[in-house]
Amino acid sequence: MAASMLEPPFSANYSSPSLFTTTTTTHHSFKPINYFRPSPTTSICLCAAGETIDPAPSPPPPETSQEHSVALERSRDRRKVVRVAWEKLVRWSRSLRSKAKTDVLERTNKVVVLGGGSFGTAMAAHVADQKAQLEVNMLVRDPEVCQSINENHFNCKYFPAHQLPENVIATTDAKAALQGADFCFHAVPVQFSASFLEGVAEFVDPGMPFISLSKGLELNTFRMMSQIIPRGLKNPRQPYVVLSGPSFALELMNKLPTAMVVASKDKKMANAVQQLLASRSLRINTSSDVTGVEIAGALKNVLAIAAGIVEGLNLGNNSMAALVSQGCSEIRWLATKMGAKSTTLTGLSGTGDIMLTCFVNLSRNRTVGVRLGSGERLDDILSSMNQVAEGVSTAGAVIALAQKYKVKMPVLTAVARIVDNELTPTKAVFELMNLPQVEEV
Repeated sequence: MAASMLEPPFSANYSSPSLFTTTTTTHHSFKPINYFRPSPTTSICLCAAGETIDPAPSPPPPETSQEHSVALERSRDRRKVVRVAWEKLVRWSRSLRSKAKTDVLERTNKVVVLGGGSFGTAMAAHVADQKAQLEVNMLVRDPEVCQSINENHFNCKYFPAHQLPENVIATTDAKAALQGADFCFHAVPVQFSASFLEGVAEFVDPGMPFISLSKGLELNTFRMMSQIIPRGLKNPRQPYVVLSGPSFALELMNKLPTAMVVASKDKKMANAVQQLLASRSLRINTSSDVTGVEIAGALKNVLAIAAGIVEGLNLGNNSMAALVSQGCSEIRWLATKMGAKSTTLTGLSGTGDIMLTCFVNLSRNRTVGVRLGSGERLDDILSSMNQVAEGVSTAGAVIALAQKYKVKMPVLTAVARIVDNELTPTKAVFELMNLPQVEEV
């Protein structure tokens, strides 16, 4: 059968034909036939008998000219709507920028950053880039880091490959750093902040705004930075602002687009810090919800440890999504009980920071979780790190707050138990999966 479809019918008097068509013989005339041009309804037989390829389906009937015109018109209308919306947005942006005040940056002459860690260094560099005439002092503990910044313009410990602006000056002298400063950025880890502030309180101007970069809760007192700073400085009226949001120090140093939020009960103060920090690479939103911004910034570090544990145990993407969703709910339950606004928790300092900290490898707290999930001991993990993972010390304080406000927080409680070495990561997962099936709230 295969041969009869692929070969022309030869006769005894048939002279050698061409490969594709028959030719005229001595006794018979044949009309040339192309044996390899199938009709639309036939199948082509392959070399192996019985194998066929179905013909391609008939193309759909072409659009009528009227239908084509209607489709083009709809496409033009859609594009026009998008273009008009974008142009309105651009005009609105230009109008607000033209009215934006810059007097805060213009009249600011000196800024001090307390702490020489990665984020304190990144913020010092950012503020220094805002104005060449601005003096930015960094108060650091390590004489080697101090010398490296002043002589080579590098933080040899945290950013050895990133040159700092020349108007960044390091010192170990608290009085020299704080004297005459217009703004103070507090970048000391939470657990060491109280004792540190008590040591420098005498040099702090009582009217100088303190901008907290530290995230976490004090372990034994469960205080947030908005409570620690005024208490440490013995000045309940010390102007206070918290700066938070999804921001890795490395990306801030590299001037990659970043968005953060400043929160203060004093709206004018929040606006002033916004003016001081806003730039082409850093967007600053303002908020009055200090509690929401602070508690979200503290709790997301604990959740990031849980996310890292899931990664370290290789539990997959479904588990990761379920865990982070549950953790976000637990943060919302506690934060709203403490007076936070739900809108804050879905903004930059809430959802934004949670996403960054839980899903990106640069996160210190997530790294701790990954290593715990991989079987390492917590003491070994912490001793090998040159930066503080605030979530480790915050975990216990979070659970104490949850008990105070009568909130059930199974995921964050499990992290606290793992940190206390009272539960293994594998056992924690088993216990969480066996919790009662409940209605989602």
